[in-house]
Amino acid sequence: MLSSLLIEHGSIIDGTGAPPVAASLLVVNGAVAAIGAEAEQRAAQDAKVARYDARGCTVMPGLIDTHCHLGFDDAGSNIELFTHRRNALSALVAAYNARKLLRAGVTAILDPDSLFENMLDLRDAIEAGIIQGPRMSCGAYALMTAVGGTAGRLIADTGVTGYGRVVNSRDELVSEVRRQIKYGADWIKVHVTGIVPRQAHKGELSVWSFAELKLICEVAHDLGTPVMGHCRGAKATRDAARAGFDLLFHATGMDEEALEAVVERKVPICPALTFQANMADFGDKIGTDRSLQDLFEKEITDSAETLMRAHAAGVPLLCGSESGFSMVPYGHWHYREMEVFVRYLGMTPLEAIRCGTSAGAIGLRMEGVIGALLPGYQADLICVDGDPSQDVTILGEPDRIRLVMIGGREMDISPLPPRRKLDGWTIAAMGGQLTRDVAFSNTRRFTEPVEVRELH
Repeated sequence: MLSSLLIEHGSIIDGTGAPPVAASLLVVNGAVAAIGAEAEQRAAQDAKVARYDARGCTVMPGLIDTHCHLGFDDAGSNIELFTHRRNALSALVAAYNARKLLRAGVTAILDPDSLFENMLDLRDAIEAGIIQGPRMSCGAYALMTAVGGTAGRLIADTGVTGYGRVVNSRDELVSEVRRQIKYGADWIKVHVTGIVPRQAHKGELSVWSFAELKLICEVAHDLGTPVMGHCRGAKATRDAARAGFDLLFHATGMDEEALEAVVERKVPICPALTFQANMADFGDKIGTDRSLQDLFEKEITDSAETLMRAHAAGVPLLCGSESGFSMVPYGHWHYREMEVFVRYLGMTPLEAIRCGTSAGAIGLRMEGVIGALLPGYQADLICVDGDPSQDVTILGEPDRIRLVMIGGREMDISPLPPRRKLDGWTIAAMGGQLTRDVAFSNTRRFTEPVEVRELH
């Protein structure tokens, strides 16, 4: 790591929502030391200062993805996650995929839950400098009731399935929260809602009592650990906010009572709508049924107003891609939530960038330390060819990311070595249903699957 670096001739977006300024930025011992004239004056007095020419580029905080499942490896189904993953191999693959995030300008992530809890180990390896990757804050196993989260009957009635642990009593709940904190969880993750297969037409239902949610918060908070919850629907969002949750994922379908509860405590929300937006906009390219595409877009449009009102009332909105699934592969869509905020929530690009940078520090529990380019903050930054304050989508073009630094240390964003197929890691798709009408029709009914392009 260079002791002093002057990034000059660029335009700076500081991540607070302020407009860009043409200025130099001085990094000293891994932190932002000065900006503008002071940076240039101090650099002129340092004969050993290194210089980086950011001409034509925007210097801005690195992206913070507050909903990224780094250990899922672009899974196409829960069956893959629950039955086709191996512990050590999933951690090794995640280390490879972490480089994809760096190349996309991501310098920090919140990983809500992981298979085998092994993202706790990856986090520690990154912090120790054993491998390069973004800063990580992690949950362990997601807490579930026997209803089974979003996987329904695929989740066993007891114990661990994939990324979730079922707790069936208050004693089990207390014991599991304490165990996760003992082994290094930064957050406790709760699947507040789940799908009951027989009642799937109702969508996700709240599957915990209010008393149980409150107990989770009491136990975790007593040990200095925040609680985050997967919440879809008004009841779950309202109950989680009132119970003391510190971060809500999704929070779609809020009614007035739920919105009031969220606003009263200013509980941060990470809507994580990128998955839905990708399905709505690009599902036809991979053969998704149009009705499903419309359903996913409706989840965004039906929740846009309440999310906007929450934000206007001071509730922080954080950006999360939910990368880890085939619909949102690593390295491709980490900027996309900002685009969703501009398109559906009416934000300006600078407001959306704030949600994807300084607000995201909440998910890392590093407010005032990362997420902004201000004196004293860690130098977690990227240099981008172009001006994202005019168009956030340029952040999705990897060739525009010219420099990535974490704590003043330059990250390796060179092309990744080729990766070959892992035997037994994925499930081969049979395609659509082969009726006689399909078999003998002259019309092709199904599109060819689209191969996911790796970043080179």
